Amino acid sequence: MIEKEITFDRVMRWLIIALIIAAVFLGVNYLSNALLPFFIAWFLAYLIFPVVKGIERYLHIHVRVISIIIALVVVISIIGGVVWLIIPPMIEQFQKLGHVATNYIHLKANITSIPDALNQLMVANRKEIEAFFHSKDFTNVLKVSAPGVLAVLSETFTFLYSFVGSCIVLLYMFFILLDYEYLSENWIRIFPKKNRPFWRSVMDDVEHAMNNYIRGQGLVAMTMGILFCIGFTIIGFPMAIGLGILIGILDLVPYLHTFALIPTAFLALLKAADTGENFWVIFASAFAVFCVVQVIIDMIVTPKIMGKAMGMNPAILLLSLSVWGTLLGFIGLIIALPLTTIIMAYWKRYISGENETAKDAGQDGGGQEVSRSES
Repeated sequence: MIEKEITFDRVMRWLIIALIIAAVFLGVNYLSNALLPFFIAWFLAYLIFPVVKGIERYLHIHVRVISIIIALVVVISIIGGVVWLIIPPMIEQFQKLGHVATNYIHLKANITSIPDALNQLMVANRKEIEAFFHSKDFTNVLKVSAPGVLAVLSETFTFLYSFVGSCIVLLYMFFILLDYEYLSENWIRIFPKKNRPFWRSVMDDVEHAMNNYIRGQGLVAMTMGILFCIGFTIIGFPMAIGLGILIGILDLVPYLHTFALIPTAFLALLKAADTGENFWVIFASAFAVFCVVQVIIDMIVTPKIMGKAMGMNPAILLLSLSVWGTLLGFIGLIIALPLTTIIMAYWKRYISGENETAKDAGQDGGGQEVSRSES
């Protein structure tokens, strides 16, 4: 391999490239609030576009707008079906918990009606309550609670802003899907002609890795959801199927399913209050299901599926999510895999030369096969 001479021009070129990359990172970080809806919309369009193409192919619909509408209806119906499997049983469990808590209060405190008991308590302590409202303590309480009221108003405004942002995301996604092929093929024109082959090859690697990752992680999440449904059903845990589906959906983002321990603890508390069993025994059995499934997923399923699909250790994937999320916030989480794939593809293709070595080996093998067949 011929080593290239390091010249002043080459050093300046590297410095300019480094400054451009730094400027891009700073610009993306500064404009993250404005760019976030676009990145989310592009990612959603990337996921939904195969559905749109399938509808056009199998239903023979040649109007893209109609195909997009049908695809959105299909996707929303699937999401609605999953929500219907999870939310109504969860509401039923909350109602059951309220019923159990009410019965507990009635039995332990000999109270037949909680509103009547509260009314009697306020009448019996009316003077003390009036004195409290006229005291300095009540003024101090108002001063302390005022920031909390402002925080509630701020959260309300944030919710409205999120709703508007969701509408903007849907609008972005609709227009991206309208011209998806054109945008996918012509983005390369932002680069000079001499650099286009490089970026084309790198983005081909990114697209291949993204397809493999989404397919592989989806299979891992589905396997995890099925295992949790089976495990929770075996131990007789409340809402076994719905909770298993929820955990599978959360695992579409690696290790996010650990947050499912919160509703798991709530359901264990509900079962303990309803049946009279020990809470810690119920929760320990559910936690044991978590441990067993996690071991099966980490030791068998993930290495087999993700290792074969990505050629990348899941720990590297998790590290990339952490690093890019820290650098660019939520946008970094969305573009973590493409950026990591770009860096690895560039490293293998132009620094370590692994891709070229593999290609040469394949050509040599092909040449040997031809020579053997000729002989």
